[in-house]
Amino acid sequence: MPKVLDLPHYLQLMITWAQIGFQDRASPLIEQLIFFHDHALLVLILITTLVGYFIISLTLNTLRNRFLLDGQFIEIIWTVVPALILLVIALPSLRLLYLIDEVAEPSLTLKAVGHQWYWSYEYSDFTNIEFDSYMLPESELRGGIRLLEVDNRVVLPYLSRVRILIRAADVLHSWTIPRLGVKADAIPGRLNQLNLVFNRPGIFYGQCSEICGANHSFIPIRVEAVSLRSFLNWIKNYSSGSFK
Repeated sequence: MPKVLDLPHYLQLMITWAQIGFQDRASPLIEQLIFFHDHALLVLILITTLVGYFIISLTLNTLRNRFLLDGQFIEIIWTVVPALILLVIALPSLRLLYLIDEVAEPSLTLKAVGHQWYWSYEYSDFTNIEFDSYMLPESELRGGIRLLEVDNRVVLPYLSRVRILIRAADVLHSWTIPRLGVKADAIPGRLNQLNLVFNRPGIFYGQCSEICGANHSFIPIRVEAVSLRSFLNWIKNYSSGSFK
């Protein structure tokens, strides 16, 4: 399948060497996940700083109070304050869980089926558009990324709501793309669902994150987000047999 879109190499990279932060975000969902991570991390830093200050100050303090038997006020404080902190973390977390499972009217439906060890895709809204996606061997790479390039990539429109139906034909798999913040298990006999929206064009890589057998590390995912016009042209050319 030929390229629909030729993007700069920096848009095609996954995580880089010695990278500390998250990968470049490419969907509203991963943006919300990163915001929640930063929120929770800030709370943890404040708690760690405060507790560390108390430990150091008590260790270095030479004064003793022989008549202090109890302190109801301080006991109320260290009971109520942690409860409020947990509430501050729990409310955004619940909101994010509901956003992840939100069911909205999709513009397009893609069906992904996990096999040992490749993915099959089917565009349910169009007839006779289905293909298998195998990892390219190293001998066939033409400047691509080793262990992540595939012979047939998934093409989807950006700024459109896409529903992905996921299942497995043999064993457990997992359809995962970190830069989009999506991950769903592919289970035999069960249909799982993902909703995603690309906020920009690009080429996004993922891998099966479930240990699915001996060739588990050779089942990559490659998705290309293009404009709606380019996507419709790709659908038209594929239907006419130009890409087969």
